[in-house]
Amino acid sequence: MEKKKGVSNSGRCFADISLSRRDFLKIQAKATLAIAAGANAGLLVPAQATAQAIPDIVVAKGGPEGATKAAVEAMGGMGAFVKPGDTVVIKPNMSFGQPPQTATNTHPEVVKALAGLCEEAGAVSVLVLDNPLDEAGRCLEMSGVQEACAGLPRTSVHMFSSGRFFEKVTLERGRSLKETEVMKAVIASDVLIAVPVAKTHFATGVSLSMKGMMGLIRNRGVMHRSHDLSSAIVDLCTFLRADLTVIDATRVLTTHGPSGPGKVAKEDTIIVSKDMVAADAMTVNMFSWYGRDIYPSQVAHIREANERGLGRMDIENLDVRRVTF
Repeated sequence: MEKKKGVSNSGRCFADISLSRRDFLKIQAKATLAIAAGANAGLLVPAQATAQAIPDIVVAKGGPEGATKAAVEAMGGMGAFVKPGDTVVIKPNMSFGQPPQTATNTHPEVVKALAGLCEEAGAVSVLVLDNPLDEAGRCLEMSGVQEACAGLPRTSVHMFSSGRFFEKVTLERGRSLKETEVMKAVIASDVLIAVPVAKTHFATGVSLSMKGMMGLIRNRGVMHRSHDLSSAIVDLCTFLRADLTVIDATRVLTTHGPSGPGKVAKEDTIIVSKDMVAADAMTVNMFSWYGRDIYPSQVAHIREANERGLGRMDIENLDVRRVTF
């Protein structure tokens, strides 16, 4: 259930207890990266943009597919983010070889709904990407994402870990993490959509959209070994900033994340924002983690991202729209 509480900027760090985006590199990468485009038209009915002012955050209640579509529509429709001819990367959690009910991976129907909306908006290619932690074939099968997207003609699902799929980039705004290798397909894309599942994490407290960007780089281990992880996540998000964040809280892994098994709360909720920090902060505020309530300011990477101007965690001052499918 959603918690009725305010947001404080005080409190100890929860994690302690346990450029214009890609534009320059995109030009170079598109010269060498070929992305196949399907020839058939999209199959889903387009979302209609609301006549109301676009909110900062949308919270939708309902089933995975319906709530996802309703939330994106309330945010102005997918056409506000994806234009005809665009290439889109969707970044879910699908790096564990476990079924949807464990809440370690993004619900496949949420990913399918987003990919379908992208195709309907005119995307020529939709790539669903992750760098797996478990064996790739098992992740593709058990997560259900590949099967769910199989009927979408311009969407493909991939696990990339080989060096040939990555390119070294400089993080010009990075303070600790100064460079890393990012998937070439992400660099070349026009639109990046983050779609994490809401879950706990032993090292950062929670794993949401900002933490999830680590699945688009080749070497995540160096962020754990050689840097303060929370600060390195913020450094990474100065480069990998999603155009749209859709957080899957249809099931929330409230303990023993990120791989589980842990306690799963069925919340039937989708949280959407153009602001990764705001989306993550809203998610932290809405649910209990490890059996207790925490504030966004108690999650180190959310607090630092807010301080460094990547987004806002003061959700009490933002326009939050609630819809039910």
